[in-house]
Amino acid sequence: METDTAPMHDARALIGPGQTAQIVLDGMVYTLRITRAGKLILTK
Repeated sequence: METDTAPMHDARALIGPGQTAQIVLDGMVYTLRITRAGKLILTK
């Protein structure tokens, strides 16, 4: 049986003091946002 070894990151630590962070994957920029309801949204 395999165990899940995916890295875990705290979203608030990634985003910092604001509500959004920019994440780059293969040259494409995505925005990670924490909503007022405390949910995460990742958009292109």
